[in-house]
Amino acid sequence: MQAQIGRLGGLGRLGRLGRLVDSKVFQHTVLGVITAAAVLVGLETSREMVARYGDWLHRLDQLVLLFFIVEALLKMARHGRHWYRYFGDRWNVFDFLIVVACLLPAGGQYAAVLRLARVLRALRLVTAVPKLQLLVNSLLKSVTSLGYVGLLLAVLFYVYAVLGVYLFRGNDPVHFQDLSTALLTLFRVVTLEDWTDVMYIQMYGSEAYPNYAAFTQAHLREASRAMPVLGAAFFVSFVMLGTMIMLNLFIGVIINSMSEAQADRESEERRRHLERDGRISVGDEIGLIEEEIQKLSRRLKSLRGRADAESGDG
Repeated sequence: MQAQIGRLGGLGRLGRLGRLVDSKVFQHTVLGVITAAAVLVGLETSREMVARYGDWLHRLDQLVLLFFIVEALLKMARHGRHWYRYFGDRWNVFDFLIVVACLLPAGGQYAAVLRLARVLRALRLVTAVPKLQLLVNSLLKSVTSLGYVGLLLAVLFYVYAVLGVYLFRGNDPVHFQDLSTALLTLFRVVTLEDWTDVMYIQMYGSEAYPNYAAFTQAHLREASRAMPVLGAAFFVSFVMLGTMIMLNLFIGVIINSMSEAQADRESEERRRHLERDGRISVGDEIGLIEEEIQKLSRRLKSLRGRADAESGDG
């Protein structure tokens, strides 16, 4: 009987710790301390501030570190004997590594690591704000798709760079002398940084463009050649493809990944509620059913795509 009472008391303490860690007051306090830590790192970049208030800044930095240690211990203690579950969350692992790095000796070979860790404490805003976690998770989920979009963009750059060298090298060796120079020029164009200047040089010829003569005194040019139609078509089409279409592709991939990350987050919260409360609400049950329907829908689309591909091969 006493053992059961002791176990219930332990569960009660764990419950109180869990409510404390999950409370809005605690989360807002963590957010405030992280912001203060970021401000301290910025102040320490000023030599005047360090010379006048160096001791105070050091004491405040130690208090911030102490708070982060207590925070990590509380989050571990909420799991009781299963404290290692704290490391099941990758955001907790990130926070813990930063705390450990800040505990390294300040001098010697660890000085650079300590400075880096103190700067990275500002990134803890991501772990403290759920919406920022959602954005980071969305970016991580979209890495593969963004890689394919980036590959398509690289092919587009290569094709246009080769065409640019063949078409514009004689008129404009500064921007299209070779493949590497052309790629750099196209990167400037796709960022929309004075891209019309590069286009006008091809449209009106390098000699007719007023700013080109002084800029190319040290370069040998074969001949100036005006290409109004070809120059305009080349650059306008590249800007449309490289900036407008590719940008929309990137945005579409990220938005799709964000919706998937949001669904994963909601599913994780439902499972967490089930583990904590031992029961599930009607709303959570509906959400789980919707999640299963979405998974089946994605699976059905995949099977339809495979069936269409097999029928096309046949």
